[in-house]
Amino acid sequence: MSQNCGESGLKLIRVHILVYLLALPFCESFLPNFWSRVLTLSWKSNTHQEMTEQAILNITLETLSSINTHKHAHTQNQMKSDLGRGFWRAVGEVVKSNAAMDFLSSTRSNPVYHFDSERIEDAIQMLQLLQSQTVLSVQAKDYQGARHSLGQLFHSLQDFYSHSNWVEMGQRSVYLHLLNPDEPALPVATEDTPTCMECFSATCRDNLLQAQQHPLMLTTGYFSSDPPKPQGKCSHGGILDSSRHQGAKGGINKDSTSPLFSPHHYLHAQAARLATTATINVLRDLRDNAGPSSFLRLFSVKQPPALVFVMDTTGSMFEEISAARRRALSIIQARADSLEQRGTFLLVPFHDPDVGPVLETEDPDQFMLYMEDLMALGGGDEPEMCLTAIQLALTHSPALSEIFVFTDASPKDAHLYSAVKALTLEKQCKVTFLLTEDPSLEMVSRGRRETLSPNRFSLYTSLSSVSGGLTIFTSNSDIYRVSTIVEDKTSADKVTLVHAESDSASVSIHSFRVDSAVKSVTLHITGDLTEYTLTSPTGRSQSLLQQQSPLAELQQSRGLYRISLLSPVEPGQWQMTYRAEGHTTFTAIGDSSVDFLYYFAVEANETHPGLARVEGNPVAGVPMFLVLVVTGILPNEEVFFSHVTLLGANGESLQSISLNSSSAFAEELVGRMDSVPREPFCVRLSGRDGNGNELQRISTEMIQPTHVQIQVLSAPRLVPGHTTSVDFNVLNHGPARLFSLTADDDHGYLSQRGPQLFPVGEMGSIRDKVNIHIPGEAEAGAAVTLTLTVEALDSADSNYAVLHMIVVPLDLDTSPPSCSPTPVKQTCPSQCTGSSWSVSLAVTDKGRSGLSSLQLSLGQGTLTLLHGPAALGDGSEEDQPSLSKDQETGEQGGQKQGRPKLEQGDPAMNVSEWVGRSGHLPLWVTYSSSCCSPQAELLVWDWAGNMRRCHLTSSLQRGFDERSKETNGSGNTTTGNVLLLLSTLFTIIL
Repeated sequence: MSQNCGESGLKLIRVHILVYLLALPFCESFLPNFWSRVLTLSWKSNTHQEMTEQAILNITLETLSSINTHKHAHTQNQMKSDLGRGFWRAVGEVVKSNAAMDFLSSTRSNPVYHFDSERIEDAIQMLQLLQSQTVLSVQAKDYQGARHSLGQLFHSLQDFYSHSNWVEMGQRSVYLHLLNPDEPALPVATEDTPTCMECFSATCRDNLLQAQQHPLMLTTGYFSSDPPKPQGKCSHGGILDSSRHQGAKGGINKDSTSPLFSPHHYLHAQAARLATTATINVLRDLRDNAGPSSFLRLFSVKQPPALVFVMDTTGSMFEEISAARRRALSIIQARADSLEQRGTFLLVPFHDPDVGPVLETEDPDQFMLYMEDLMALGGGDEPEMCLTAIQLALTHSPALSEIFVFTDASPKDAHLYSAVKALTLEKQCKVTFLLTEDPSLEMVSRGRRETLSPNRFSLYTSLSSVSGGLTIFTSNSDIYRVSTIVEDKTSADKVTLVHAESDSASVSIHSFRVDSAVKSVTLHITGDLTEYTLTSPTGRSQSLLQQQSPLAELQQSRGLYRISLLSPVEPGQWQMTYRAEGHTTFTAIGDSSVDFLYYFAVEANETHPGLARVEGNPVAGVPMFLVLVVTGILPNEEVFFSHVTLLGANGESLQSISLNSSSAFAEELVGRMDSVPREPFCVRLSGRDGNGNELQRISTEMIQPTHVQIQVLSAPRLVPGHTTSVDFNVLNHGPARLFSLTADDDHGYLSQRGPQLFPVGEMGSIRDKVNIHIPGEAEAGAAVTLTLTVEALDSADSNYAVLHMIVVPLDLDTSPPSCSPTPVKQTCPSQCTGSSWSVSLAVTDKGRSGLSSLQLSLGQGTLTLLHGPAALGDGSEEDQPSLSKDQETGEQGGQKQGRPKLEQGDPAMNVSEWVGRSGHLPLWVTYSSSCCSPQAELLVWDWAGNMRRCHLTSSLQRGFDERSKETNGSGNTTTGNVLLLLSTLFTIIL
């Protein structure tokens, strides 16, 4: 069958299968990459998403179990349900970065990213660079950047086991050399070495020539025609690989269980098992490297909402600053009573012309010191650099944050609005403005009277509307009461039940549903109301203006009506009816762990079939998939979700989408839209709880459908002192017209910011780039956020792309330290009680960074440092003494020396003063333990964050003695012992 016939038949099969699946009420294992399974007809195939999600979940639960041993026990299902919405958002970022390697034009066909075409050495170098880059990002607390590089690392690492002949060699453990350059490496087949025999069937067995290879050599399959496949080499194989027709015909990939796509499909399970194990090993190393706390922050585990203040500090802001201080203190005191982590605290002050600095901390006491240092001073012209401050807050805030802006001034930097809006949508952050200024009144402040436009705050109301926040116009006397909304919105497990806006003076009626998972409900209405009535599910009504409520309590301030439903809250449909003057926003929020995340996706049918995530706003009028992840469902909680409703700005229904279940790791749902609406919309998820009550959750950000897209083609690493470029395409899905492109970054590294005007033809596209110059003094690990926005000049069509990059040294150190042992002292008898063993180690770093720290992660003994600063002289190599008998026994000149010691559970010890200024002198340590604890593990770091695990054991004592005699005669010198142990690896597994 020809390739064209195969593709036509495949399309026909796909259409029938999709129609059938979408007609089912739900389907087992219907993953976003389930489309890969559909298109490959391999229902039991493991995907990158599955392996990545499973590994992250396992190590996260393992970490939580290890730090919760002193607390009451939780089942794994309980811990999984408590991980939080932020955790699944973080996991989704890793999965997205992983999957993007198969969909981005810059990576999907590059053999280095997929271990194709025998580019094994290059791929290993890239893996080690990605690992070091991830560690660098975690050290800099750039967790979003770390998740991005981690996803790329996982993809390539997992591909190795599917695309190489490692499994076919009979290997049953992971290839350590991939991420540890000091581990033994297998040779790679040279270009002129044939590696495969001809295979003329879909399933290829025994088509590798490895039986004739001595020693065994690594090879990987060639894919397509770039680079060309030499004669006799293996192909990737499968019906999407054009190189399968060239000699040697066939292929070796194990990507799926389908022989149509994977000639070695029968080895898929073994390859997936090794790939998952390798992924888990990376995560364990990362956890031990960063520490459990930073690891949990990397994945936003059980993180309460960040407290983010953007504060105008001009002279008229005294009351606002005081109110923010009091609210911050109240929130911090409430969190102090919780056993969970206290979250991130962020403050960005602005005072024209100065903005910042960004004051970020995880210490609530430090945050209060930042707040106490704020002073309302000076002033001048009314506009301030507010959007610049919000941009900084967004780039430093975790995703899903609530950002609160206190000001009485309009924006002076309106040109940043598009970039700020893009960041709010990309991070799904809500921005709420607390404005102590009446826009309808003449300006009388800051030293002079000015007549200002009543629309001067329109960008604020627009930004809060798009992000799902609020804009509250209040007064200095009411600002503290209004700021109660900060506490309402930053409590843990807050979900939105309804969110709607209205600009008319007519009666507004809004309904919302309370289910059994909701514990309390608070309503917020902004604007000026003349009457309002609340009605319960059983028909009881209350006029909140006229009577004490049997249903709710009202707290009224200028610009905000806060209504708390009295407990117990009746389940069912509630209704709020009110009449207002001017613009109003109505929001109902509740306490519940059940919430959801979502993204848009399109079907990709190229080299890697599956669902590709849509970046930016979706294109209006085209078919698209909507993928949702439901979070926080308790183990014994019965919840069923049936459909999604797309809601317009006023809460009206635009479209209903049926859902199918898809995943075992999170409650993942997928639905298909025949056509994306042309109006802005938000997403409401609907279903029923175990009692039959209708359940609804709303994601309040307003999606802006468009007819223009930006596709970023490259995400370069930023090297100090160098200029690089970011390539992108602008795709016009409408008539020929003129567009404006604006680029912005948070460090000022762009050579040109725009706006730049250019025409694009009907249904056409253009390719362009922006240049970024990184100054030589740029700090390694610094995160740089680039925002690209494009707008049509003849319509409201616009879109955005946000790129997160990191500054990486040109000569980034990727080599971990090493451990070189001497023989184990003392022999452990069969009865361990009363006996002990010890071993001495020389710890060194051959990379450029130098040794930084040690930690004993396992073992009941004691690790002792044998070299003190006095023994190092001036730190030169010549002053480094050999290990003497006195030093071995810990005595010198008859006096006991106070040597640093480490035990399990101690924090990592900084050893920089022990290894000289360069950090490259050998560090001698000894480990001693009872024979009843025969194993130990030492973690060693260099300053680049590379880590080495040194495994110690009391066994194989006789083997050491025998090899010593064979190799070194008497074996009396330290150097001989070190070489001996390096060659045998009997007691140290590097």
